[in-house]
Amino acid sequence: MSETPPNTLQYRLDGPEEAPVLILAPSLGTTWHMWDRQVPELAKQWRIFRFDLPGHGGAPAHPAGSVGELSARLLATLDSLGVQRFGYAGCALGGAIGIELALRHPERLASLALVAASPRFGTADEFRQRGVIVRTNGLDPIARTSPDRWFTSGFSAAQPAITEWAVQMVRTTDPGCYIASCEALAAFDVRAELGRIAAPTLVLVGSEDQVTGPAEARTLVAGIPDARLAVVPGASHLVPVEQPAAVTDLLVHHFSTAWQQPYDTGQLALPGAQVTAPLPTVPPQAVVPVAEIAPPAAAAPPADRADRYETGLKIRREVLGDARVDQELAGADRFSGDFQEFVTRYAWGEIWDRPGLDRRTRSCITLTALIAGGHLDELASHTRAALRNGLTPDEIREILLHTSLYCGLPAATSAFKVAQRIIQEETTPAE
Repeated sequence: MSETPPNTLQYRLDGPEEAPVLILAPSLGTTWHMWDRQVPELAKQWRIFRFDLPGHGGAPAHPAGSVGELSARLLATLDSLGVQRFGYAGCALGGAIGIELALRHPERLASLALVAASPRFGTADEFRQRGVIVRTNGLDPIARTSPDRWFTSGFSAAQPAITEWAVQMVRTTDPGCYIASCEALAAFDVRAELGRIAAPTLVLVGSEDQVTGPAEARTLVAGIPDARLAVVPGASHLVPVEQPAAVTDLLVHHFSTAWQQPYDTGQLALPGAQVTAPLPTVPPQAVVPVAEIAPPAAAAPPADRADRYETGLKIRREVLGDARVDQELAGADRFSGDFQEFVTRYAWGEIWDRPGLDRRTRSCITLTALIAGGHLDELASHTRAALRNGLTPDEIREILLHTSLYCGLPAATSAFKVAQRIIQEETTPAE
């Protein structure tokens, strides 16, 4: 099979060619095989389109750093097949892509199902920290802990083959593409825009999901005008894998009753088979899903118009982290408040936002300047920032060695102590 172009996605198709197209989208670290249990039943009524995220499942490693870019690649792939209108079900990051499509390209979306999704996935700090760990230690620490995030403990114990499948699926993902996907989730926040989603929407969540659980699901239902909530008992984050029969029944019901016509299938051709690990066989589970209708809620207020302060605050949080910025802003009073506004507006909203240098380069310059000035407190926070901006511990070490030549050994000695402590804290995987 020919190489997938950088602006498209690796995909496969199942089901009758003349049927309306239904997209099943994966979560971070998984492949299209996470939907294997749903395909036989869904393919009776729909032409099933599944895709892999960049660098996942053997897909070409063309990193995409935003949810918008991922949705653009998906649309480019669909355009190449002549698919204009479709139904869409996405899990976690796949759900974020579905929300992006519903907001930016509503004319393409007939109906939507959001599985284990959220209008904002945790905090930006959490995903950028995960990127630091992968950049330093590779994907093995993330892979080994994935079953704890994805499945209930009872399922993992009863299904060791699926647990191992999950670990290997993450372990074989391209690290750079995984980090880029973390950055995409870190920047994703559509809480103020949910009221603009017009597609009929099913929000589906496992009752035991500790990643994006029922609370996040209810936020989606409260914000989306035409949304229903289904809570599947006995399931965690990868609910399509853990409770396949329940999820299949819910999707069949939703897309059978909420599909907005017309649709256009275009001319589709099944591509050559992709060699990725299929989901191991698991016995069917007799679990009846619980569906509930969330009460209506007022639409979220529109987002404020960004000015230099808002731009600066966003960049300041992305570089330094929410905890550090919250601490600095909380300490501001009548005496220092104007200074904090000045720093946010000018340093972060003007200088750090200039297009002439990327953030990695700005981190290199900042570390050097702080070492030369002996500003060790700021050096600690900017060492963390350098890791978040993509510098590796080895690169930071080289910067410190270089500054020891030009800034003096005493300054470099102090800098090494600070940087060593921060790097150890930031790159040690959680047990």
